[in-house]
Amino acid sequence: MKFYKNLYIGDTIRNPGKTRRKLKRYAKLQNVYVIAYMAESGQLSIYHNLMFRQRYYRDHPPYVIGIAGNQEEAFGIVCRIAEECVRETGQADLVAYLFRGKQMS
Repeated sequence: MKFYKNLYIGDTIRNPGKTRRKLKRYAKLQNVYVIAYMAESGQLSIYHNLMFRQRYYRDHPPYVIGIAGNQEEAFGIVCRIAEECVRETGQADLVAYLFRGKQMS
């Protein structure tokens, strides 16, 4: 599992470092949602962290853009990313905005 350099963190996440370490180990976390970029779909998606315990995600690790304490907060983070993207680029291509200047794989 890879993490975005400027990881977006929700207000309800008390200890981001510990949460990040547990996500890397695919530990069970209650009430933690992940905003992730999946190369197969080419878009951002919101997942409950327990989804990543499936074997598929071990072979196809997500690229984590943000973490939130609940689904509503995750939607808020995606909205915040969209607002930043439109403000800075004038377009709504979130993936291009987040990975500007980087090779996406």
